[in-house]
Amino acid sequence: MKIETQSTRQHILDVGYSLIVKQGFSCLGLAQLLKAAQVPKGSFYHYFKSKEQFGEALLAGYFEQYQAELDNLFANSQLSGFERQMQYWQKWLHVQQDGCVDQKCLVVKLSAEVADLSEAMRLVLLQGSAGIIERLTQCIQAGIADNSICNQDAQATAELLYHMWLGASLMNKLGHSHTALERALATTKVILTTKSVS
Repeated sequence: MKIETQSTRQHILDVGYSLIVKQGFSCLGLAQLLKAAQVPKGSFYHYFKSKEQFGEALLAGYFEQYQAELDNLFANSQLSGFERQMQYWQKWLHVQQDGCVDQKCLVVKLSAEVADLSEAMRLVLLQGSAGIIERLTQCIQAGIADNSICNQDAQATAELLYHMWLGASLMNKLGHSHTALERALATTKVILTTKSVS
């Protein structure tokens, strides 16, 4: 299989992603990655100085794509802020339902694994998550403005929901059951439609 030079870096990242969602970052050996990608070691080191730098690039690319998809979803002005929020969380539930096999969300998959191993990767995960929470906050603010979401602290609500869904995704993985995700969806509806008590 011959990969054009300009796409070799992305090809390595794509193959790495498919392996990492199945087995994690620490268990992925360089030899395994090179064999799966069908590229020589020199190609890897041409683009990445180390496995850690490869991990940083993988996470940065993941968040860039994820946030672009989120921007596209939340830009749909035909839906209320509440409807956009619920569409996002329902999509999360759908994607995570098969997370027992392949954990497609790299935040869920790698946060605990790499946080103590790589400061650089931890920071990419933290910054990427902050970008998601920022977009959730803006969508909640839009919902408050169009009266589809009850008036509340949008930032605090976005953080609460994101953290709850990360936890539910972990429990989904541990329990091989969708119950935690379904409860998270029901709780999200309640949170967004209940006035906060001052």
